[in-house]
Amino acid sequence: MPRRRFILAAPLALAACASLLPAQKYTPRTNWPLQPAPPAAVANAGTGPVLMIRPIAAAPGLESRGLQSLAADGSLDVDYYNLWAVPPADAVTQALLDWSQASGAFSAVVTPGSRLQPDLIVEGELTELLADPGRGEARAALTLVFIKPAGALTGTALPVAQAMFKATAPLQGNDPAAMAAAQNNALSGLLTQVMAQLERAARGNAVAGMPGK
Repeated sequence: MPRRRFILAAPLALAACASLLPAQKYTPRTNWPLQPAPPAAVANAGTGPVLMIRPIAAAPGLESRGLQSLAADGSLDVDYYNLWAVPPADAVTQALLDWSQASGAFSAVVTPGSRLQPDLIVEGELTELLADPGRGEARAALTLVFIKPAGALTGTALPVAQAMFKATAPLQGNDPAAMAAAQNNALSGLLTQVMAQLERAARGNAVAGMPGK
């Protein structure tokens, strides 16, 4: 009988202990957009080249959706509760498409699988996207390869140039909203540089080592 009383009392004791534990605060996750708005769209004359944009790859560590920032000791912090709405490399791919279409420099902007024959192919890798509170800035970096599609003479696609683009933007605070905003602004500055190169290519001028037509 004493043993039976002990067994019956055990659940009550566990319940009493549980009631003494502090309640764990629930922290919701927040999704932040990575969508730098392109400049106002320019009317397309329909005479430019066809641009193909291949999906941008993510450098090691940038596959995560968590917002990244540098701690005071230089270590990288990846936020578990504040995330980009989509993986950053996917967002950069979409932004390149949007900005290229808005530029009006190309008769069409396509992705792999299109039936249109491209005149220029661009692919690359997102190598940096983070906030650096210690320096009061956000940074973005992207490496792009410019490729001339296979033609009747070459038979194979030919990489003709590679360029690295970097941009920074002021960081107005250390909270997630400020970090997300600054990184969007850094990406906007980076895309401005990319579009300057692509528009030169559309006009047939040398771009990042690319021979003109």
